[in-house]
Amino acid sequence: MDVKFRPPSVVIDPVPARRPRGFAKALRRDVWRAQQSLADNLSTLGADWRNMMRRLRKAHVDYVVLPVGGPLPERAGPRRGFIERRLPLPPDPLSMQHLNYRLSMVADAPNVHGVVFVFRGFSAGAATLQNFRAAVARLRAAGKDAIVYTPYLDLAHYYAATAAARIVAPPGTQFDVLGLYTEVTFLKDALARAGVQADVIQISPYKTAFDRFSRAEMTAEYRAQLDWLLDDQYDTLTADMAAGRGMSQAALRELIDRAPLSAEAAREAGLIDWVAYDDQLAELLGRERAERRQTAATTPAATTVADGARPAPRASLKSWGRARDALLEKPRRHTRRWVGVLAVEGLITMGPSRQPPIELPIPFIGGTTAGEQTLVATLRQLESIDDLAALVLHVDSGGGSALASELIGRQIEQFAAHKPVVIYMGNVAASGGYYVAAPARHIMSQTLTTTGSIGVITAKFSTAGLYEHLSVERVSLERGEHAGLYRDSDPMTGDERAIFQRTIHETYGRFVDVVARGRQLAPEAVDAVGGGRVWTGRQARERGLVDSHGDFLDAIKKAAELAALPTEDVHAISAFNIYPRTSQYTVYPNGSARLAEEAARLLSGEQLRALAGRPLMLLPYELRFG
Repeated sequence: MDVKFRPPSVVIDPVPARRPRGFAKALRRDVWRAQQSLADNLSTLGADWRNMMRRLRKAHVDYVVLPVGGPLPERAGPRRGFIERRLPLPPDPLSMQHLNYRLSMVADAPNVHGVVFVFRGFSAGAATLQNFRAAVARLRAAGKDAIVYTPYLDLAHYYAATAAARIVAPPGTQFDVLGLYTEVTFLKDALARAGVQADVIQISPYKTAFDRFSRAEMTAEYRAQLDWLLDDQYDTLTADMAAGRGMSQAALRELIDRAPLSAEAAREAGLIDWVAYDDQLAELLGRERAERRQTAATTPAATTVADGARPAPRASLKSWGRARDALLEKPRRHTRRWVGVLAVEGLITMGPSRQPPIELPIPFIGGTTAGEQTLVATLRQLESIDDLAALVLHVDSGGGSALASELIGRQIEQFAAHKPVVIYMGNVAASGGYYVAAPARHIMSQTLTTTGSIGVITAKFSTAGLYEHLSVERVSLERGEHAGLYRDSDPMTGDERAIFQRTIHETYGRFVDVVARGRQLAPEAVDAVGGGRVWTGRQARERGLVDSHGDFLDAIKKAAELAALPTEDVHAISAFNIYPRTSQYTVYPNGSARLAEEAARLLSGEQLRALAGRPLMLLPYELRFG
């Protein structure tokens, strides 16, 4: 069973669609079946013809060269609009969807020996790197060779590289896998000097989202949570890397504690296989294959290519663009019903979803948001599509608005009552991100996904001292006992604290009920693993919050299984990306959290260093608190 993302992807206008009925519905189904049967037959004939011509030309590729780097987003993005195509924007990054497509074609082609991955610098999360490792594992399971050439040997790149059969690094590279490191800055006292006070109400001491603004030091609960996360992450990372290199976990940890190491020292320790430059790979691989033919033995792991070495048979290395037309194809049939893929990515907010053309490092411009208006309308429209067999929701969000999460989660629950919904968790699916996931039929994550954080928190930032420093006089007039509940002029009163406390406890109760109902757990059991506690994907599965581990293709296959779609190898699961239309790019400053982030960046010196030597004035936008 294969997964084929079929163009064109579906672009949803979030307006209700009219459902076909009776005769029209049956006629459409019969016409589709006839069209698909003809298309499958023509596709098979076309593939057979192309394969015959390629065999006649004796088309052969030893290795396909695939550059890999950047953020590695899970899905390919929608086609850029008219204006965006005319702007000097960088090209779309390579997605895991594109990478899996290319690797599946290589896996199916008997006239290709393997793939050389050339690393260009990762900026991806841990779960994304696990997705890459899963893609390489599928390639190797199909009998193909996998080699990684990387000038980077830090933790992220080395973790990804150890999925391959061999690792090649240039002589000047340094093995810089040093372990895991995290640092938290606490700004309570710094904010106080600026006249800002943070009043935080949290459901438990483990809900630490605002601790850096409301506390001057780390709490025991905060430290304990970081400890169990780091312990599990480090154990998973080192176990996977050790297995990839065929050594014990203890031996690898000892080598990590000796790092940094030179490339030669890393080779001698068995951390990498060859020390060579990228333009020496063809000669190196050619010599390896020649030696294998002569000796019928494995190539020694320790091989170094020196400048001026004796010429050897060169392997055929071709880029994807040149190799694609030489690959033999394996035709597959498609079913009428398909799996939809919808994303819940970024900050969960009220209103429409927003997607910038690129992620800009500019304060207050913002990034991707998952808006409840857009997602609720899209889910309602998808319910009316008969050929949609199941839905995979890619959740990659640390949460956001409690109300928006509740509205999206309710709509997912209603959708899941009629058709299977599989949640695939990306790098993070926590707090509101977990709320929307809980009602699904099946939840899948990677072992290094960050999830959980079942809890609620609220904060109010008082700026009375700030305005006093600025000699600004503010006068407020109120009508109604609680009209000034969200004002920032004064710290939180006892009555206000009681109101906020009651609100978050009510919200937390609904959160627990949703998780208990969706995961079929007792509310007490949910509370025991909730209370704001954050888990890795592996820890979450042990506690019943996640059903299985896998990558995005595994999630699509699971959805197809739940929808009773054909699973034979001759069939391909038709998967369509669903892109709700969005009309806004920017996210304007809204709420205390965004202000606090900017204040933290300013007070930590990040912005001050950029503004050194320049006159400082008030920021040119309105700042809102609460």
